[in-house]
Amino acid sequence: MFALSFGLLLSDYMSRQVLNAVFPLLRAEWLLSDAQLGSLSGIVALMVGVLTFPLSLLADRWGRVKSLVAAATVWSLATLGCAVSASYGQMFLGRFMVGVGEAAYGSVGIAVVLSIFPVTLRATLSGAFIGGGAFGSVLGVSIGGVVAQHLGWRWAFGVMGLFGLVLATLYALVVREKRLSPSTGRRRGAPGERAPVRALLPRLFSSVSVICAYVGSGLQMFITMALLAWMPSFLNRYYAMPPAKAGLVAGGFALITGIGMVGGGIVADRLSRTVGARKWTVAISCSLGTLALLTVGFQLPAGPLQLVLIGAGTLLSNSTAGPAAAMVANLTPAAIAATAMATLTLANSLLGLAPGPAVTGMLADHMGLLSALQVVPLVAAVAGAAFVIGKRYYEKDLCRIGLLPDVALGTPEPQP
Repeated sequence: MFALSFGLLLSDYMSRQVLNAVFPLLRAEWLLSDAQLGSLSGIVALMVGVLTFPLSLLADRWGRVKSLVAAATVWSLATLGCAVSASYGQMFLGRFMVGVGEAAYGSVGIAVVLSIFPVTLRATLSGAFIGGGAFGSVLGVSIGGVVAQHLGWRWAFGVMGLFGLVLATLYALVVREKRLSPSTGRRRGAPGERAPVRALLPRLFSSVSVICAYVGSGLQMFITMALLAWMPSFLNRYYAMPPAKAGLVAGGFALITGIGMVGGGIVADRLSRTVGARKWTVAISCSLGTLALLTVGFQLPAGPLQLVLIGAGTLLSNSTAGPAAAMVANLTPAAIAATAMATLTLANSLLGLAPGPAVTGMLADHMGLLSALQVVPLVAAVAGAAFVIGKRYYEKDLCRIGLLPDVALGTPEPQP
């Protein structure tokens, strides 16, 4: 059950990121601008951000297993549609549908997985499941680049689509809704479950610090996705790497991103055991480190030193994800914790995942890809400023919303 769910998550991100590996081939065959290439990547993240809430709600009502199978089928068929696209417009439609299929998989998939394992394994399972996104990105870019180099870019999409259809079929045959724990259904009497949306929304934006956490996390994601989308093209244009090699090397950068995400959370938890506000310090440090390393890296001439500095900046670019999620959890009541995480996901999508590749492509059309990548790290300065403001208001906001910072543990506790 976990293997199938994890496999579908790999398929999700492989279908999403394979496009980045074939950017050079699409650009040459269809004479596309960098802005058009960026929009093909950004539309998926945009649809995921916009549709996550409604499709997750629909899955709770219709059945999570059926929803997951339907979602995987949609994104796999859409990826196959990309393989037979004859124009930019057809490819854009295919990518649009990939985003529709992938919109709710992360939230619904983890809910199904957690429902059949002991509560004591939830943290481990959550970390392993979420980590599948980074591994899927690596596989999508790496395998996609190799397949495209030897068989053409259409087969790169075709392989990803067929892989997803096979897993969706196995999932439908093996997993049954009735065999899942009742916890996958509506939780009776869960706190805040029946609260109207108009009552929940103010709690999601009830403090300056939580808004800063949303904004800072989303802006850092802007940099991460810009790098992930354009690194194969950067290596192809400025290091003369063929698509296959560029995809493999870019896959290594994607893996570094995943390592940074896990490592940032571990470091933040350890440093904030006695003072909870240190999570903000970790986020600020990562933002400033991203700004410095990437700015210097992209100014250097092509060579090993440049790649090392870009790799270090990539490591820090998404290391703010863990601290930001923890801060959002601390600043919102437990009754709406899931909704708060969904709001964070929405902020990441609308501020980072969707505009990152697209805006970078538009800049590249006007000033060249290298110059565009030299500008992108400046976003980290704004993200760092957001985290600085959030830290300033953090303890005050905890007290105002009825939570007191526990100095001994570094975590908030309910006000008596």
